Amino acid sequence: MKLNFRTLAILSALLFFALALTWMFAPDLVLSSWGVELSYPVGLVGRRAAALYAGFGVMFFLARNAEPSAARSALIRGVQLTGLILAALGAFEFVTGHAERGILVAVLIEIALVLAFSCVGCARKTNH
Repeated sequence: MKLNFRTLAILSALLFFALALTWMFAPDLVLSSWGVELSYPVGLVGRRAAALYAGFGVMFFLARNAEPSAARSALIRGVQLTGLILAALGAFEFVTGHAERGILVAVLIEIALVLAFSCVGCARKTNH
């Protein structure tokens, strides 16, 4: 299967919707794998993050058929930056002992998203 923006946007939207639902209704599933205890303040931040994930999901789903453009490039760059920051923060929390190795799964997924969107972004440049 050749990776293109449409496929990646749909897969990303599904991932973001799953994250939104998990953080909204079952944050302990993620937190327990990271070795982080669910408290009301942590849940509050998680529920607010769920709204952001839902928004990302909507953006990518609605943009799935977007032709190469400045707007599509902005989506790609935005998810690349977000993924790099999240991966760096996750690695930092693991190294400093604030999170257990379960967080490395999230870090790997974040890096995979960055690489996938980089491939899609580079493919556009080589095709023009």
